[in-house]
Amino acid sequence: MGYLVTILYIVAFSMFIYGLSGLTGPKTAVRGNYIAAVGMVIAVVAVLIDIRDTDNWALIAGGLLVGVVLGVPPALRTKMTAMPQLVALFNGVGGGTVALIAWAEFLNSDGFTAVEAVPSAPFIVGSLFAAIIGSVSFWGSLVAFAKLQELLNKNVEKVFVSNAKAFQVANMILALVSIGLAVFIGINADGDPQSSLLIVGLLVAAGVMGLFVVLPIGGADMPVVISLLNALTGLSAAAAGLALNNQAMIVAGMIVGASGTILTNLMAKAMNRSIPAIIFGSFGGDAAEAGGASATGGTVKATSASDAAIQMAYANQVIVVPGYGLAVAQAQHAVKEMAALLEARGVEVKYAIHPVAGRMPGHMNVLLAEADVEYDAMKEMDDINGEFSRTDVAIVIGANDVTNPAARNDPSSPIHGMPILNVDEARSVIVLKRSMSSGYAGIDNPLFFADTTSMLFGDAKKMVAAVTEELKAL
Repeated sequence: MGYLVTILYIVAFSMFIYGLSGLTGPKTAVRGNYIAAVGMVIAVVAVLIDIRDTDNWALIAGGLLVGVVLGVPPALRTKMTAMPQLVALFNGVGGGTVALIAWAEFLNSDGFTAVEAVPSAPFIVGSLFAAIIGSVSFWGSLVAFAKLQELLNKNVEKVFVSNAKAFQVANMILALVSIGLAVFIGINADGDPQSSLLIVGLLVAAGVMGLFVVLPIGGADMPVVISLLNALTGLSAAAAGLALNNQAMIVAGMIVGASGTILTNLMAKAMNRSIPAIIFGSFGGDAAEAGGASATGGTVKATSASDAAIQMAYANQVIVVPGYGLAVAQAQHAVKEMAALLEARGVEVKYAIHPVAGRMPGHMNVLLAEADVEYDAMKEMDDINGEFSRTDVAIVIGANDVTNPAARNDPSSPIHGMPILNVDEARSVIVLKRSMSSGYAGIDNPLFFADTTSMLFGDAKKMVAAVTEELKAL
């Protein structure tokens, strides 16, 4: 049976890798997910075969049932607007599971003194590493979920952000406590009740550190934070796999950890910020006042669906810039219909995708693909920025911070240096927003008050539909 389990593990992680490779393109992404899911089923079967002599089948069956009941309904019912929250929550559950595994292995081995079947050093180090990182990932992901779901009071969030330095000091102390407890447990723990309290203390210290790491981080950094926490969960799973001598967990964890780390680094570069700067700092600022006046005294020009339709109907090229507002309004299908009418009139329509638009990597790509927008029409920031100066109309739908020219022009801006979409270079800009509220960074956007910009206020889906009706009437 040992050879069978090993073969199944190899098949499982091979399917993980092959499935992941399918995520590089929209045409193979769904198939890649299915392949990786089948690989996970095979890995679970291999584990069940490996522990065939256990007396806890009822408990195992109950655990599998609970996982299915808690996992499947949210995955089926969650809208794309809330997908980042679901990703954060699922990722946190993974980290919490790893922490619980480490705790269980500590208790099961009488404080790491009754280690069998695997070398004691990898078992102890892997378990303790998994306990710390898994706990940090779990509690940090819960905070990320709460922030994205807007469960935290905005005033409370501001208190956390404004006291970021105090949290940094607390985190340094908690990190030292966690590492110190881990070293002490690894060297001296002997399974007595006091040792059991030490492992609980380690989990608590690491958990509080997870809370304190994410609480002061501004909402504009949440996509990067989710990616980083995902990487940490992968690393903790790999460490747990090392402790359990489980090849599938080691490979799967390393894949998630490596890919999450690469993605985090790419997103940080897209914001022109280092990962330490994101963890130990945050974007922030005072939101622009509603009512049409900017912090510098500028005014906005409102437009109508009719005027917007006329501008776009007689343009040579229109660039659509989607943001979280498009996701909230579920306007992707309306945008696709509007674009189809423009293309029928000979207007070239492209879509400008910023790496951190929305609330998670690829959020806008998935939304537009859901509406059958051709993937070739979706242009990454580096590919589309040179097009804006040759564009007649840029229509911004719910995007704030990723179009803010202050990132280029204002050294005092909290987002100065962050690469943005050069929307302000278009001959005409139409911005769809419900109000003059600021984006996630909480700062004023000079684009909204530029001479070439017009504001189309209202729900994005309704306004795009109104523009579409006007186009039909032309």
